[in-house]
Amino acid sequence: MKDKVAYITGGSKGIGFGIADALMKQGVNVAITSRSQSAADQAVELLKSSNPNVKAIGIEADVRYMDHQTKAVDKILKEFGQLDYVIANAGLGHYHSIEDLTEVQWRETVDTNLTGVFFTIKASVDALKKSKGYFISISSLAGTNFFAKGAAYNASKFGLTGFTQAVMLDLRHHGINVSTIMPGSVASYFNGNTPDESDVWKIQPEDLGEIVVDLFKMNPRTLPSKVEVRPSQPPKK
Repeated sequence: MKDKVAYITGGSKGIGFGIADALMKQGVNVAITSRSQSAADQAVELLKSSNPNVKAIGIEADVRYMDHQTKAVDKILKEFGQLDYVIANAGLGHYHSIEDLTEVQWRETVDTNLTGVFFTIKASVDALKKSKGYFISISSLAGTNFFAKGAAYNASKFGLTGFTQAVMLDLRHHGINVSTIMPGSVASYFNGNTPDESDVWKIQPEDLGEIVVDLFKMNPRTLPSKVEVRPSQPPKK
């Protein structure tokens, strides 16, 4: 994996940051995006401090816009000359009953969690064909399990799970492997959460980073196309 290049959307904190750090520990150069350039730059400095011999760059981009993704991939190719791994991680959640869910919340959720992944793979597919690379989307157990007040989030993640599996079938004969990782509760900054001691039972971002590394190291003839991940010992209800 040394000297490969990875692009991670939403990589300034949480799951995306954990994946970036795990890949850099394997010698992978990374590019992360955030909707804030300052947040991306701060994350890059932290990543470099832990992995001083590996390159990292931060890019301001919003997955909801195709031109942002195209420009991000262009910057990566200009900086590194190749793109081997793409992890579509950027996501958000609005949890409201259908009576209270607004049109703005619906559009933001679907545009980020689903359409944003479409834009990410569209922008990067030609580069991945050249490298015979790997594409991963970060879905959720909410992509197969519905819950009250989850109309927008469930719709986006059910759609993402199906979308990624269809993309897997589209791209497999180009030598591109495609997987979706579906975590349960993660100790991340998702939806305004700040991880603390009460989150120790949850999946940690570095755990998901380890799973990504394992997928990339697997013999390419074998493909875990959908990976469900749960906390091993959640609190008893």
